[in-house]
Amino acid sequence: MSGHSKWSQIKHKKAATDEKKAQLFSKISRFINVAVKEGGSDLSINPRLKLAIEKAKEVNMPNDNIERAVKKGLGAATGENLEEALYEAYGPAGTAIIIEVITDNKNRTLNEIKHLLSQYDAKISAPGSALWAFEKPAGQEKWEPKHLIPVENNEDKEKVRKLLKELENNDDVQNITINANLK
Repeated sequence: MSGHSKWSQIKHKKAATDEKKAQLFSKISRFINVAVKEGGSDLSINPRLKLAIEKAKEVNMPNDNIERAVKKGLGAATGENLEEALYEAYGPAGTAIIIEVITDNKNRTLNEIKHLLSQYDAKISAPGSALWAFEKPAGQEKWEPKHLIPVENNEDKEKVRKLLKELENNDDVQNITINANLK
C-alpha cells in the first residue's frame, strides 16, 4: 500500500507543478502576442518581442508554443483580441502597487483585481495617484519603486504577501510592482 500512497503524492505534486507551468506559459504567450501586434515579428527591430522570447526560453517554453503565440499576434490564428492595461492601487500600510495586465476583457479583469484588492485591505486608485512612486529606467520594461515603504505590522506584511500571491495567480496579470519593504 505504501507504493500507492507515494504515487498519489507524486501525482498531486506533478499536477500542481503542471498547472503553474501552464499558467506561466499562458502569461508569456500573451506577452509575445502583444509584442508582435505592436512591433511586428522581426526580432531585429522589435526588442520587446526579443525580451518576451528570451523569457519564454528561460522557462523552457516549447518552440511550438512560441511560434503559435507569434502567429496569433500576426493575426494568423483566430482568437481573442488582447489589450494591455495598467492599474494603480494602494495596499496595506499605504503601499503603492502597479499592476500590469494583458487581457481580452478589461472590464472583467478590472473587476477581478478590485475584488482581490478588497480582500486584503487594498483598493484601486485613480490613474497617476500611485504611479508617482515608481520609475521606469531607460531601456527597461519593468517599473521600479523610487522609495520603499517599511511595512512593520506583521498583519499588514501577511496581507501584502497574500495579495501579491493572489495577483500573481491571475492569468491576466503580467507584472506587479510594489513599494513595500517587507523585511
